[in-house]
Amino acid sequence: MTGVSKNRRLSQQRAAQILAAQRRAQARRRRLMIAGSAVAAVVLVVVVLIVVKLTSHPAATSSTAATTSAQPASSTVASAVTGIPAAVLDKVAAGQVNTPPATTTGKTVLTDGGKPLVVYLGAEYCPYCAAERWAMVAALSRFGTFTNLGQTHSSSTDVFPDTATLSFHGVTYTSQYLAFQGVEMQSNQPQGNGYAPLDTPTAAQQQLLKTFDAPPYVSADAAGSIPFIDFANQAVVSGASYSPQLLAGKTADEIAAALSDPANPIAQAIDGTANAFTTLLCQLTNGQPGAVCASTAATAYKGKLHAAG
Repeated sequence: MTGVSKNRRLSQQRAAQILAAQRRAQARRRRLMIAGSAVAAVVLVVVVLIVVKLTSHPAATSSTAATTSAQPASSTVASAVTGIPAAVLDKVAAGQVNTPPATTTGKTVLTDGGKPLVVYLGAEYCPYCAAERWAMVAALSRFGTFTNLGQTHSSSTDVFPDTATLSFHGVTYTSQYLAFQGVEMQSNQPQGNGYAPLDTPTAAQQQLLKTFDAPPYVSADAAGSIPFIDFANQAVVSGASYSPQLLAGKTADEIAAALSDPANPIAQAIDGTANAFTTLLCQLTNGQPGAVCASTAATAYKGKLHAAG
């Protein structure tokens, strides 16, 4: 029934678009008849149409941006997740991580601008993505700086509803060691039978998903899962490293505050996952920055990550 309604709406929209186009064409013909053959009038009409076309773009952009409910991350949350004390991360060490990254073999390091590239593909509605972003931000913040981090929650109607999280939509990451691309393919706003589209993966990003989010790099039953993270083609993550259930009922502030308590189960999962990521990232940066990569946290998973497949 929903599909029928959707098709009906699409048909109505197409009909409305055709009618609008016909009316615009009629209006143009009337303007040309009134203007006659005067060149100045024709030029004026063309200029007006060009201006209307150009000024329509910001409205389209605003409409796309409105499909996300993410707000700028609060300073409290952003500071807590990007600035977990090194002593805490060292104490957590391997922590409690259900599924650490799986390494690949024989792959050329993927780079962007001469730096190893980390690619995240997920969606704001996804509770597993919601869980994984906390660790990603914590780990990557040891190598660079995020700007425009969003703060949102997973879908209210999916499993582990309303899991508090961050968002990579519109984010910028600056680092002298690494490059990062964060793609949120859908928002958490329902649309039709799914969720409103948000970021469109590039052809290269889609190819990574097709190549590495499939056997032999992930199990057949997990193929195509999100979140998907590619660590410069040297390791991959498909799905969450720990269960989002751990964050149930917690606000973003509560989760962020827990990250500095090494005895807290949330810190054991998120900080532990961040340490697994840091181990990989230090391999990609050849041990830089030294203060990070020589730490107990950064070596917690050294020799413990297994090859995919």
